[in-house]
Amino acid sequence: MSRGNTPSQHNSTLAISPLVGNRNLQVQQQHSQQHSHHQAPQQLPQHAQQQRNDALHTQGNRQWSGSHRAAQTPHHAVTYSPLVQKIQNNASLATPAPVQNHGGSTAGLLASMTKSGLFGPAMPSTLRKVSAVTEPTRSPSNARQTMTMDELLDSNQIVNSIDIAQLPAAEKLRLWRHDSLMQHQYRTAEYIGDKVYAMTGDPNDAFWLAQVYFNSGSYIRAVELLTRNNLDTSSVMCRYLTALCLVQLKKYEDALDILGETNPFQDPQGNRVRNQDGGIKLESSMCYLRGKVFAALNNFERAKECLKEALQVDVKNFEAFDELISKNLLTPNEEWTFVASLDFSELDDNEDFIKSLYISKLSKHLNMDQVRKAQNFLITEYKLNNNTDIIHSHVDLLFTQCKFSECLKLCEEALEQNEYSFTILPTYISCLYELGGKNKLFLVSHKLAENFPKHPITWFGVGAYYMCTNKISEARKYFSKSSILDPTFSQAWIGFAHTYAVEGEHEQAVSAYSTASRFFPGTHLPNLFLGMQYLLMGTLPLAEEYFILSYDVCPYDPLLLNEMGVLYFKKNDFVKAKKYLKKAWEAIKALDSESKSWVSIHTNLAHSYRKLGENERAVKCFKLVLETAGKDTDTLCALGYVYLRMNRIGKAIESLHSSLALCPSNQTAQELLKQALEVNLSTALDENHPLVVSSQIREQSSGLDSRKRGAHKLDAHEMAKRLKHGRDSSDEEADDGDSMELE
Repeated sequence: MSRGNTPSQHNSTLAISPLVGNRNLQVQQQHSQQHSHHQAPQQLPQHAQQQRNDALHTQGNRQWSGSHRAAQTPHHAVTYSPLVQKIQNNASLATPAPVQNHGGSTAGLLASMTKSGLFGPAMPSTLRKVSAVTEPTRSPSNARQTMTMDELLDSNQIVNSIDIAQLPAAEKLRLWRHDSLMQHQYRTAEYIGDKVYAMTGDPNDAFWLAQVYFNSGSYIRAVELLTRNNLDTSSVMCRYLTALCLVQLKKYEDALDILGETNPFQDPQGNRVRNQDGGIKLESSMCYLRGKVFAALNNFERAKECLKEALQVDVKNFEAFDELISKNLLTPNEEWTFVASLDFSELDDNEDFIKSLYISKLSKHLNMDQVRKAQNFLITEYKLNNNTDIIHSHVDLLFTQCKFSECLKLCEEALEQNEYSFTILPTYISCLYELGGKNKLFLVSHKLAENFPKHPITWFGVGAYYMCTNKISEARKYFSKSSILDPTFSQAWIGFAHTYAVEGEHEQAVSAYSTASRFFPGTHLPNLFLGMQYLLMGTLPLAEEYFILSYDVCPYDPLLLNEMGVLYFKKNDFVKAKKYLKKAWEAIKALDSESKSWVSIHTNLAHSYRKLGENERAVKCFKLVLETAGKDTDTLCALGYVYLRMNRIGKAIESLHSSLALCPSNQTAQELLKQALEVNLSTALDENHPLVVSSQIREQSSGLDSRKRGAHKLDAHEMAKRLKHGRDSSDEEADDGDSMELE
């Protein structure tokens, strides 16, 4: 195992793979023994002699001939491998230039950008595997030669594990350093890593010492180490690690200087090199980090493009995908369009699996059938029914449908398996708030505060509890604390703005919602709430402007469509009001949502029909509201008014009496009832009316004189009493149309 000659990334990946763990250096020992029996060292075959000379040259002079090594294994692209480099050779350490400067080496360059060389010169002893390229044994004869990983894999010999005792001293220290790093003993890893680097001066040892610093949180020391040795300018992997440390230090401008504002490895023709090692391409990771930097600098458009490029370079970069979706950088339509454009074919057998996982995380406002299909595929084919992410997909769907009771039940089932699942907890807290679960909110927020005092979800839960108990100022304080801990936590920003809206402080609410709309361009909610604030303030033009902005992002939300209907109703544009309220009705049916959650939409649609003179449809809507939400004084009053306009006096009086029975102080119902009784008093009844017929029967039986046939007028009080308990022919005819559809 060579101190300085790190295996290429392709070889290193194979070396740590459990599938090739039984292939190791004793193949090399047997190979060299066969050669020593048949020929002298001076008479080795030409290719073996060349390998031996290369190894001796590396050991003595500590130099790496990149071009010669690439000639032996051209598909490895060793010349530009970030970890397979030597500090003495500027050409091998040079940062890869843009693709057009490399001509035919483009494929090799991009292949070398993968981060497969996980453990550098040596594997940790915990894995009991070591790299296949070794340093010649320090015996006088130097009879043992190095073998490439391809030669080891081509041989069919099965060997036992290597004897660690035969490794050189530096390699044993490297194993010690890696074991400490894997076991999170960072002080030991730092102590031994520092000694190894002082002994060897190997840039790979410097890189792994910087990794130790990074894992232990010593970001400044890692940057200082990498820049002092010029590794950040000569190695792509070191440049990435340096930028990563600067991001952790919140030095975003410096990180952008290291990464560059654009991808220097982008092929102008859009060609992509298939990743051969199964890992994530380093080019993709750098695009992702560049996107994170732009997002931190509030340049969300550039951040979105960089994160999308990261996935286009390598679809396995889930961090980039999650950043786009969870941070609301893409609109629902953009999410579905972008995922449809990704190439999953390089995943081979996992193509359908990963694609279904990605689809399950997309917006639930559209393509519901595809979401359900992906969920069912993951459950039936991969048995992921108890997986937290699949459960979260179902939870998100139920919350979008406003099925809060079912959503809460599923959240609690998921939290029984993983009590502190931070993907489930925000939705769980929101469901508890919607359902008024004060006690459960108190318990969950108390546990979170005790165990995760620095996590933003903790203080989001505390804020939701105080909001639920109507302690608005305390809720505002904790929502603010949550948003400070994580400025990309959209629920905290929305909750913070809600605290001002609840107290009627419209200007502060507008300011908070505006900030949220700038931070989360992919969600329509901040603009929706801005429009609602301006609607309450009576500023209808601004309300319309923000509603349209929200509609452009998500035209499928019933709440938004309802608010737009209310806006146009207030502007006396009843045709547009009817249009958007009918869209809201259709959106409810598409979501398969609980009708109780959308009573206001049905009520508003009924009023729109009333204003447009479509009385039959208005009656149908009002009846649906009464069936869904139960009796309500205002709804019954409105229904009585429509009946009065339709000249169905008996139905009008009945509805208005029911309204007053629920709320005797309802002045509108009192006035309408008075009008209905007056109209009824002045209405002539023909001789065939049931009331007239019954009156005649009673008159005849009591021996009273017959009155004139024709129009008869009854006492108003008697008429009201009879109408309250009876039906007239016009009512019976009208009831035949109650089964009609809305449109």
